[in-house]
Amino acid sequence: MILVGENINVMSKIIGPALRERNPGPIQELARAEAKAGVDYLELNIGPARKAGDELMAWLVNAVQEVTDKPLSLDTTNPAATEAGLRACKKRALITPLTQKPERLEKILPLAKQYNADMIGLLWGVEGMPRDANERCLLAVDLIYKANQMGIANESIWIDPIATPVSVEINQVKACLEFMSMLADIAPECKSIVGLSNVSNGTPSHLRPYLNRTYLIMLMKYGLHSAIVDAFDAELIQIARGEMPEIVNLVHRVMDGEKPSLASLSQRELEYAKTVPVLTGGTLYSHSWLEI
Repeated sequence: MILVGENINVMSKIIGPALRERNPGPIQELARAEAKAGVDYLELNIGPARKAGDELMAWLVNAVQEVTDKPLSLDTTNPAATEAGLRACKKRALITPLTQKPERLEKILPLAKQYNADMIGLLWGVEGMPRDANERCLLAVDLIYKANQMGIANESIWIDPIATPVSVEINQVKACLEFMSMLADIAPECKSIVGLSNVSNGTPSHLRPYLNRTYLIMLMKYGLHSAIVDAFDAELIQIARGEMPEIVNLVHRVMDGEKPSLASLSQRELEYAKTVPVLTGGTLYSHSWLEI
């Protein structure tokens, strides 16, 4: 599985000031640490960057490339910043996020073609969040059609069905899983990617890894290609690298309806077995689900 480290983000209390001050030190230290942790791409998230975004993205790309040769994912809603980043990238880049808004498509699709970049198609429509798996399918097909018209092959398109917080709306969490089970049929050769940490947004920080790791395994059942993750969740990276097959097997069995004897499980197995029903809607989310 391809892992994209999410940690170089303008919202970070360390990275935000470093970006504003054009101070490469903290950014390069984090980039080295992410690469050492084992992710495949480094995401560079500068947000909207409305003021001098192009200069900022080019500076950031160059600063990171001084200390690592990992390929980069460029995350900004500023097309000029995207292009500046693409020009600076030494390796084939990944563009994110590409929504279905016409003005966004008109500017980003030509850049993806011109710079031979892969792109993340975020299934966010003109009217906002899709309501269910079927609407996600319609958005995906429409996006792929428009990209193909530009000469962009399916292999370069990474579809993001949008993971949403389990503490807010369980039906959207389930819809993301359902869509993933359909993606290979509606979009042959396209890749899939999920912003994994979204599913745990709004939950206490000590509980977030349980939700992120379990949801990753659940998505893996349907062939998830890649995930945007916290580069420093070592157990999550172990899962993605195939180093915890017994846990993956347990989660998939629970998804299929098996109800293992909780008394027979280890503490780690228990944590995963209890988390699956929370993410499928079988158990109502609460901060105490692991204690019940």
